[in-house]
Amino acid sequence: MMCGGATRAGAGAALMLDMTFRAVRTVPGQVRGLVTSRLAAWGVAGISDDVELIASELVTNAVEHAPGGEEIRVRLTREPDAVLLGVWDSSDVRPVRKLFLGSTGAEAAPDAAALDTGHDAFTRGRGLPIVEALSESWGVAPTAPHGKWVWAKCATVGPTADVAVRHVLSSRS
Repeated sequence: MMCGGATRAGAGAALMLDMTFRAVRTVPGQVRGLVTSRLAAWGVAGISDDVELIASELVTNAVEHAPGGEEIRVRLTREPDAVLLGVWDSSDVRPVRKLFLGSTGAEAAPDAAALDTGHDAFTRGRGLPIVEALSESWGVAPTAPHGKWVWAKCATVGPTADVAVRHVLSSRS
């Protein structure tokens, strides 16, 4: 689980990337690039696409929920068989995983409300299901006096790390 604390000292420090950003819309792109570079340096570039997408979703949520553009933190930690990504923001509001409603055919019909300001046409709320699908595990850890870490763990070896490869191979059948 992710929690606040000091970065590991000495040689272990290379196994953690701990960054602080202002909560602005450009941060998800910056974080994606940094995550990709660090995973390559750690020799686990094979999970880069999944971790990059997870980082993008979690950082976007943090930027959206950080009050008044405050700071957010992103921590990427290399573990023996996994990578742990955590994103902290100062909001006490816990993320809500929206349920997929399924396909009814109605979404293919014109939607008159689509032109209304603020209408999202079910384009929002997909982040946590994506995080859940791509990670081995994920969760939320509240911090004192306020805020929370939202974290996701991605395996670097074994069946969980090969999910994307299996998906591509099965789609060719």
